[in-house]
Amino acid sequence: MLCSVAMKWLITGGCGFLGTAFVRRLAADGGHSVRVLDDLSVGSRGDLARARGFSETPMDGVARMDSESGAVELVVGDILDEGLALRVAEGADVVVHLAANTGVAPSVEDPRKDCLSNVVGTLNYLEAARHNGVGRFVLASSGAALGEVEPPLSEDLPPRPVSPYGASKLAGEAYLSAYFRTFGVETVALRFGNVYGPGSGRKNSAVAKFIRRAMNGEVLEIYGDGTQTRDFIYIDDLTEAVMNAATTEGVGGEIFQIATNHETSVEEMVEELKNALVEAGVKNTEVRKTSPRRGDVMRNYSDTSKAAEMLGWRSTVALPEGLRRTVEWFRSAG
Repeated sequence: MLCSVAMKWLITGGCGFLGTAFVRRLAADGGHSVRVLDDLSVGSRGDLARARGFSETPMDGVARMDSESGAVELVVGDILDEGLALRVAEGADVVVHLAANTGVAPSVEDPRKDCLSNVVGTLNYLEAARHNGVGRFVLASSGAALGEVEPPLSEDLPPRPVSPYGASKLAGEAYLSAYFRTFGVETVALRFGNVYGPGSGRKNSAVAKFIRRAMNGEVLEIYGDGTQTRDFIYIDDLTEAVMNAATTEGVGGEIFQIATNHETSVEEMVEELKNALVEAGVKNTEVRKTSPRRGDVMRNYSDTSKAAEMLGWRSTVALPEGLRRTVEWFRSAG
């Protein structure tokens, strides 16, 4: 492992679900200085404050990151601002690039916006890492980069993206490979499974959306017949994978599948979720099946053996327990 004490972290998208969870993970570890770059289009100052107290710096006041232990700083800005990217990365040891246009549906509605965010935005922060001598660059990618392939998803399968989102994530991975091989930037791409967990109140993924709807007494709508499969990973497992990707030696230029290695149909997930909802006092949840969604793949789960071997990482939270914790968080937060 690289030194995980008193490191200086730049986290793009740090006010979002993944970002605040990782800030909380760093705070628990202790000794780190953190700079968050976020445009507040999804996450908020309040979301970050619930993870860790912070100070805010205006864009024109950004200076080289100092080493003040435990400090968290917020800079509000757009990842498409390349000048800002160069300034906020100055002095950072690690860039964790989480900011992105997320999800299949938004990419189908506006492929150009998806491309700008996920390709140009990633390029801006790779350039910032290169020019500032940043030691490690970790990208939040997705299994969608592989597309419609026979699962389990693995790093050596040829990619065939189905959605514009998958294509933009694949392009980001390609730029990481190029920056490692041409410029020596130690890049690591993590293809996340379907992430869920406490703190996902603003997230529009299946688990978070279904919990919100159930608690509001609304019908849960499954796209298609419910037999499509996903690999649902709990947020704490994911943040541990990010930490390992940022601090493990000898993994520059690599791609890792980060999921649970368990194939779960959406219908099965909903049944487990209904059990967790009943335990929390939410009963008689109605489920309805609707038309399939364009760009979705039918089967999706990952082989995580490479992450186990090279990062020393495995998921530990099973779906029933993770859903129980998530429902409890929504109940408490509501």
